[in-house]
Amino acid sequence: MRTKLFVFAIAAVLMLAIVSPAAAVQYGQPDGNGHPYVGLVSFHDANNVPLWRCTGTLISSNVFLTAAHCTESPAVKAVVWFAAGPVALGNWGGSGTSCTGKTGYPCTGDASGTPVPHPGWNGGLTIPNTHDVGVVVLNQSLPGPYGQLAPANYLNSLAKQRGLQNVEFTVVGYGLQSVKPRQSAIRERMVGTVSLINLNSALTDGYNIHYSSNPGLGHGGSGGTCFGDSGGPVFHTGANGKVIVAVNSFVLNSNCKGAGFGFRVDTATSRSFLDDYVTVP
Repeated sequence: MRTKLFVFAIAAVLMLAIVSPAAAVQYGQPDGNGHPYVGLVSFHDANNVPLWRCTGTLISSNVFLTAAHCTESPAVKAVVWFAAGPVALGNWGGSGTSCTGKTGYPCTGDASGTPVPHPGWNGGLTIPNTHDVGVVVLNQSLPGPYGQLAPANYLNSLAKQRGLQNVEFTVVGYGLQSVKPRQSAIRERMVGTVSLINLNSALTDGYNIHYSSNPGLGHGGSGGTCFGDSGGPVFHTGANGKVIVAVNSFVLNSNCKGAGFGFRVDTATSRSFLDDYVTVP
């Protein structure tokens, strides 16, 4: 989830649970060089003022995958870092000031580019089909390795299997470790394990993946998502190797203790957008 928090009230089916655009990998471990193609991204407005930060994945030499709610207006520029971190702060002047003439985070990184949200994103979490996928088109080409997108409809067969509670996913991000108490390793790449809860519900309905965001809830796992992880990859390892099945999208509780949701990238909704920028499997 980005630093700029948007909170949405959901209908009674959620019993007034709070939904927030997703967020760091709680209870995880430093990633080191485990996922060098996963990066920290700072979004800036037309005056080069930093707005919020997210996580994303380099999926080709010049395309960086993230969430639509990260790439939306007024963001017109994105700056990306791929260091495992913690990424060092620069000499930026603080909230509301421009990055012009400044160095380091959140002003200058390893690459920069133009943010592009899915055209179906309308600025709100219109669950289930939020269209919450976006890209940053980089101004330069970067060498690999690159993250691998899942093939079309990759998760559909998984939804029909029994024992879904034993299916695990890997989440990677640069966000907060917790909100209460606030632990803010927000510039270090962290990795954790979450467990599948549901692929077929009113909240998922073929568009989202619903996974545990807090260990000890009977779902296993060793991780969860929090503010700063929005747009970060959700990986599944199977016959195709480690593939990205979703981007971190929203959580059901504003303090990062609820369940997490990722917007799937193996669906026609996502692939019709991504196909304009990369060759999708």
